[in-house]
Amino acid sequence: MGHGPGRVVIPNVEEEIMRFRHAEAVRAAFPELSAGALYATGVDASADTGPRAAVHTARAAARLAAGTEGEFPEVLAWRRTFTRMGVKPTQYRCASESLLRRLRKEGSLPRIHPLVDLCNAVSAAYAVPVAVLDADRVAGPLLEVRPAAGDETYTTFAGGTEHPAPGEVTFVDSAGRAHARRWTHRQSGHSAVGERTRRVLVVAEAMHDSGAEILPELLKTVEEEVAAHWRAVTTTALLTPGAPEFLFGG
Repeated sequence: MGHGPGRVVIPNVEEEIMRFRHAEAVRAAFPELSAGALYATGVDASADTGPRAAVHTARAAARLAAGTEGEFPEVLAWRRTFTRMGVKPTQYRCASESLLRRLRKEGSLPRIHPLVDLCNAVSAAYAVPVAVLDADRVAGPLLEVRPAAGDETYTTFAGGTEHPAPGEVTFVDSAGRAHARRWTHRQSGHSAVGERTRRVLVVAEAMHDSGAEILPELLKTVEEEVAAHWRAVTTTALLTPGAPEFLFGG
């Protein structure tokens, strides 16, 4: 996470109602998906989340002491998902596996932004990918996790431009901008949380058998941490086939 040089922030003055969802094609192909989302307004870069992030990181480290991340059912489930997408799972890892791998090898997680650091620590603790997007950098009214058409634009953290391959699952907004590569592998530099971020969308996605039981706990953890560190207004929702959309903003 983070952002490349020359970032220009365009305030979302009207703060339109936004919709986040997984496309029917994605839910049909991956019925084991469990997902949840949180929207928060009033966050900034001033909070000291280090102590609490350390608590969650310690939980992940304790689990790693008993076995590598490649043995975790949460990680194995995402590896199977990547394989089904035609992606080599040991070349492109889901975000939580990458965090756990770094923690195991280096003993710590990167410091990027207070909220990102906190969510990365929670992601490692639960071994579940957690994306954090600057809501003002997402073009509404719809952000959808769907197969790419091939003409979407993805901005790297170095400021370069890529186009997800047709069929690659990604987060696509109403302007045709891709906010991720290979679903949960890597987020976009365009919507990365930074110094000027005030509104965020947090998305957690699990593929393992107990994902539906874990997601409410994970969302509650993030919501409680945000409330403890910022005077933020939050909204959360679990996303299911029967209730697939999360409305936020406005």
